[in-house]
Amino acid sequence: MSNLTDRIAQGRGDALADVVLRGGRVFDVVTGAFLEGDVAICGDTIVGTCADYDGKQIVDVTGLTLVPGFIDTHLHIESSLVTPFEFDRLVTPLGVTTAICDPHEIANVLGMPGIEYFLQAALETVLDIRVNLSSCVPSTNMETSGARIEADDLTPLMGHPAVIGLAEVMNYPGVIHRDAGIMAKLEAFAGRHIDGHAPMLSGRDLNAYIAAGIRTEHEATTADEAREKLQKGMRVLIREGSVSKDMEALLPLLDERTSPYMCLCTDDRNPLDIGEHGHLDFVIRTAIARGVPPLAIYRAASLSGAEAFGLKDRGQIAPGKRADIVALGSLENCDAQIVFCGGVQVGQAAFDARKIVPPIGRGSVRARPVTASDFRTTSNKPDTDVIGILPGKIITEHLHFDIAITDGDKRPDLTRDLVKIAVVERHGINGNIATGFVQGFGLQRGAIASTVCHDHHNIACVGVDYDDMALAAKRLGELEGGFVVVENGRVRAELALPVAGLMSLEPFEVVRAALEDLRSAARGLGVTLEEPFLQLAFLALPVIPMLKITDRGLVDVTKFEIIA
Repeated sequence: MSNLTDRIAQGRGDALADVVLRGGRVFDVVTGAFLEGDVAICGDTIVGTCADYDGKQIVDVTGLTLVPGFIDTHLHIESSLVTPFEFDRLVTPLGVTTAICDPHEIANVLGMPGIEYFLQAALETVLDIRVNLSSCVPSTNMETSGARIEADDLTPLMGHPAVIGLAEVMNYPGVIHRDAGIMAKLEAFAGRHIDGHAPMLSGRDLNAYIAAGIRTEHEATTADEAREKLQKGMRVLIREGSVSKDMEALLPLLDERTSPYMCLCTDDRNPLDIGEHGHLDFVIRTAIARGVPPLAIYRAASLSGAEAFGLKDRGQIAPGKRADIVALGSLENCDAQIVFCGGVQVGQAAFDARKIVPPIGRGSVRARPVTASDFRTTSNKPDTDVIGILPGKIITEHLHFDIAITDGDKRPDLTRDLVKIAVVERHGINGNIATGFVQGFGLQRGAIASTVCHDHHNIACVGVDYDDMALAAKRLGELEGGFVVVENGRVRAELALPVAGLMSLEPFEVVRAALEDLRSAARGLGVTLEEPFLQLAFLALPVIPMLKITDRGLVDVTKFEIIA
């Protein structure tokens, strides 16, 4: 019999189902009803509900509530600091069965081979990884990245089975002012899904951005901003990452009326955060505790994401849908007990059966040697632009302070929490180094540094002591990228990320333990931020207001120009 014939026969009960989930109840994310009866699965497809079935395999889910698998509608797997295969092992047991990723982190380092690596991995993971092709490599012309990708590079991949459409269009000024390169990508993907990225955009500028065919948006940080975007036809993705924490601000907008048009995403979330709090399950638990109706949040976590991104084959436990099913102890706790992804029960056997794609991007950190003197900030005027951190957000303040000039250099001022920040070009292209000041780390001594530096992924370093900053940059080269904490000429903690300077070769448990050590070491330097490394990474992203820094200097994002 053909697969179609099998599905019909098993759905009608004329043949044994491949798998039957027996004893649970289904939470219907369309009506909000609890449905009694077995769930029958044929291959990767649900073929029966609300009836009694016999099967070749019976899975006892007595006392459990079945919900559709969760869909993370926008993320960068690289920001989990592990390979796609370790990310699979990390989040799929928590109920995430579809991840819509934009591999623009690795693409900014390696170019098209980085995207192709993710496309190969997507065909092998238990988790269904779908890829939006990276639209902004680099994100702007105000930074040095390791590669440049144009529309003609992307179009040959449009037919790949894992590809949905065009990833977040970060260069929103390029859209509204009709930049030729951006226009070429928008035109190439016209009629397909185009993902958005438009922080604080409103009014006519937002109208113009949406008129370009951009359908989804994850950068809303207030309910008013999200409401305007909903009213203008965008699907709003509620983001809760390790740094960008917009859930609390947006949950008041989520109810049974708006939930068909709101989805969930993490964007950037690391194994330490996932281990301590959770992934999308954390958002669901928190939402219900805040009074959001279970129907609204579970719909947003599944069916709404499927509809928003054109994945019509999933998002509901119903005949004909992909067998992505999470069996929960309770809706309130969102505690996954059993997970099926495409009809495969998630567990070690499923992970062992995968074909692992070899990692790429070794030896990608090629920064020129730096010395302590490279971190001086020469100036003839005390007035200083300062990046102001807003904890839990990637938007920043554009502050001004008078900083005294000593021997031609502006030094850190710990009494006002003004410490030095630097970006060192690491792709071996031009050797740029830019310095500035940031307020909000609480750093009292030493330095922390990282090659995870959105989106160009040069070396970002924050420090009080120039010698420690130079040692941190040197050590990152030896590690082939990663995170380091340095104090008094010694490396106190580190994590090697040799895959393009972004991902570890180790299991996620090892990465999680290293992140705990790094957090402890950073706090030992006085750092007060919950997630200092990813917070540091976003200080170099020149498409997020208000003030940022790249290897070419401080960027006034509101004017979209480098400060002279």
